[in-house]
Amino acid sequence: MNDFLNKKEYTMDDLLAIMHRLRKECPWDAKQTHQTLKQFLLEETYEVLETIDQENYDKLAEELGDLLLQVVFHSELGAEEGRFDFGQVVNHIARKLIRRHPHVFGDKKLNDAQAVQDNWEQSKVKNEGRKSLLSGIPKAAPALMQAQRLQEKAATVGFEWESIGPVYDKVNEEWEELKEAIKHKNQQEIEDEFGDLLFALVNLGRFLNVKPEDALRKTNQKFIRRFEHIEKQYDNNVDAMKNATLQELDEHWERAKKQEHE
Repeated sequence: MNDFLNKKEYTMDDLLAIMHRLRKECPWDAKQTHQTLKQFLLEETYEVLETIDQENYDKLAEELGDLLLQVVFHSELGAEEGRFDFGQVVNHIARKLIRRHPHVFGDKKLNDAQAVQDNWEQSKVKNEGRKSLLSGIPKAAPALMQAQRLQEKAATVGFEWESIGPVYDKVNEEWEELKEAIKHKNQQEIEDEFGDLLFALVNLGRFLNVKPEDALRKTNQKFIRRFEHIEKQYDNNVDAMKNATLQELDEHWERAKKQEHE
């Protein structure tokens, strides 16, 4: 009954067996479905990203284990339904990796990372029956990430500028068009032009080797740290903060910035 309690090291087979047992003996695990698990898959993914952003590599193995659990859980559900099992999950990704790396497992010559990525994207259309080079980007993915992937995919067939100069020009062009839309006070036009500006900035990020989703996530965390510094100056008293002037709040903000660079 307690055959798992005294083991010093666990294997993949152990993990699969534990998950199988939990589905039979734990009321919470037994009631889960693919749908109910979606939120946990997202949560664990973002926790892995946060750990990487923090460069907390001592904790990364633990967080990756939490993410792996979600794969194992969905695989157990698939096996119960007679649809697929963990072995098929492994088989699919192994075959896909071999197929998409002909320069490693075949005789195709690809000399740099960009050539590998271009071949990867184009092989999806040739070998997987996709209707478009732009297919395969999850609709539920963050919009900035979608924009980046769309641009990367289009670039594999040469649909992009050859230098950063025209990218700067495009950002400036979209900025001016947004300002003009604001003058017209047409909310739909403003939203369209704002989206175009964000799309152009994502393209600029690509040329600067900056992933917009990562950059914005880090900026969000920076904003939280600095705003929490302001809150501490008022003992987290919301009324006291509301009664302060913007200049006073901004002075605390600047002190927080200075402390970060000391």
